[in-house]
This record gives sequence, C-alpha cells and structure tokens, in this order.
Amino acid sequence: MRSKVQNPPAVWAPAGEPSSHSVHDPVWQNRAALQKHTILPGGFGLVFYNTAGQFFSSGHTNNWAVLVCTSRFWFNYRHVANSLSVYRSVKRLGIPDSHIVLMLADDMACNHRNPKPATVFSHKNMELNVYGDDVEVDYRGYEVTVENFLRVLTGRLPPSTPRSKRLLSDDRSNILIYLTGHGGNGFLKFQDSEEISNVELADAFEQMWQKRRYNELLFIIDTCQGASMYERFYSPNIMALASSQVGEDSLSHQPDLAIGVHLMDRYTFYLLEFLEDIHPASKANMNDLFKVCPKSQCVSTPGHRTDLFQRDPESVLITDFFGSVRKVEITTEVVNLTDPIEQVDER
Repeated sequence: MRSKVQNPPAVWAPAGEPSSHSVHDPVWQNRAALQKHTILPGGFGLVFYNTAGQFFSSGHTNNWAVLVCTSRFWFNYRHVANSLSVYRSVKRLGIPDSHIVLMLADDMACNHRNPKPATVFSHKNMELNVYGDDVEVDYRGYEVTVENFLRVLTGRLPPSTPRSKRLLSDDRSNILIYLTGHGGNGFLKFQDSEEISNVELADAFEQMWQKRRYNELLFIIDTCQGASMYERFYSPNIMALASSQVGEDSLSHQPDLAIGVHLMDRYTFYLLEFLEDIHPASKANMNDLFKVCPKSQCVSTPGHRTDLFQRDPESVLITDFFGSVRKVEITTEVVNLTDPIEQVDER
C-alpha cells in the first residue's frame, strides 16, 4: 500500500542538484514516483512538491470515466440508454472524450427494430436523443467482453491498441466506473454469454492500485443484486454504489409503447435526474448522491460502501468524479536538453 509523506516547502536549486534542504529528505530520495519532468530557462529546475491537495480536497489532477453496457439484444435497449445518459452527463460536466472509455455491447441506434433510426432516447417524451452526433463509442458489439474490460482497467493492452481505447490514468486520477446490465449474486453477465465475478473485479481494482492507476475510484453498478459486486472489494480509496441489495431485482422505468421496450432503469433514471442539477462549481457531495432513488422510487434498495474510502463522503464533491480537473504540476525532475539539441545541430 502506498504510504503518505508530508510535503516540504518549495525551494530553488540548480538543475540536477538537490538543495541543502532536500539532500537528506526521504521525499527527495523517493521523488521518482511522485514527479514529472519540468524544464526552466537558465539551467534551473524548480523543486516544488505535490500540492494539489491544497486546492482540491481529493488531491487529484485529472478525471477519467469507464462506462460499460454489458447487454445486447433489442429488449435491453434501456441498458444502452443508461450508459449513454451517464456519458452525456459526465461530458456536460467537463470530462472530455479523450478521458472517457465507452463500451456498448449493442448498437440500438442502428437496430432494424428502432422506429427512429440513429437515435436512442432515455425519456418517453422523446425530446433528448442521447445518441447524438458527438458520441464516441470506443468498444462496441462483440468487442465488449470480460477480457477487454479487465485489460482496459489494468492497462494490459496490446501495443497496437489506440489511445482512444486505453485508460491512461495515473496515481493522481479520480476514476468513475459505471456498469449496467444483467447480474446476479456475485456476478455480472457480458453479452448473455460470459460473466465477470465480484472476485475478478476486486482483483482487477487491486492491480490498478498496485500499478498506481488511480487516486480514488467511484464504482456504480445498476443491475439486479448489484451490491454483491462490491462485497469483495479490498483495495484502498474505493467508494461503491449499487441499485439493489443481494436478493433484489433492479427494475426498469419509462416504458414506451411505440418502441416496445423500457427506456431506462429506475436507479439510473433518478441518478441522471439528480445530475441534471449539478454544475461544475456545485457543492453537492456524496451523501447527497446516496439519497438518490430511495426505495419508494426504486422499489429495490440502493446500497453503498464507504469503509475503504479514506475521506468522509460528506467532504467528497460530486464533481470530484463526475466533473473534470486539469492541473499542471511543477516538480523537481530536470531534463537536460543541451546534448540532444547539439546532436540535432550536428546532423
């Protein structure tokens, strides 16, 4: 498990040389895991340690989202609409497509049963097409497998995999992982042909932690018996929410007679209703999110788990995961470009 160290003050030092303040400092000695390259004019480097926590309570510098619909076939229209609706919300709050991995197991917009081709709606008023012109699907159809999902999380992808299909997170990334589909006690089905277990998912998150692929992780799942999927989690800094408890079904919502299917699931419908009132500067926190879709609305009993999370949920802003943070850090590592430049000149 990663240890925390107290940040020393920023000091100046000539390029490539530690200051007298930092020679015997354990933070200086172990800086490689905390720093990125910075070059300053005049041959000097700025020794400036990680201070994101002074500005953002979570200490993260970037946000990512992995949104997965694991179901195919027309009668699972609502699961695609669930994922696309969450996708729309995180983009509206500032997370760019370059930081979103969207996995859809079926293409409802182009399904021959769709009476309104090239559209997907999440409300029966049919006013908002969540499958707009700006949707970027990274994995679709039979690409959405347990193997590919785990490879995205752990970063174990072939070298030829394009950046758009990679989760390029680091130890300063806050990651939202949203899953929707059909599940049971301890498993989630993919494509109605294979399953991922809660043990496999927990081990994948542990690999992510050991490989320093996240700072904090928010896991949300909208399936039957969803709470069973986070029972086995054991890695630090994970907060989890589920639409239903073990032994309960998650129910659908918004039936549409013209399309012939339900348009969304209840939990995600009320989650999106809550997110519509959130803006980038919102002070809403995770305790507010826990109150989304009470049993009177969901029929099932939503659950959450916070024992692995270091911060008080009341201090965690919704935008820590659904919004976007971009911070540039100035650190001690200095790159000497003199020699490479001379080599280029000689050529």
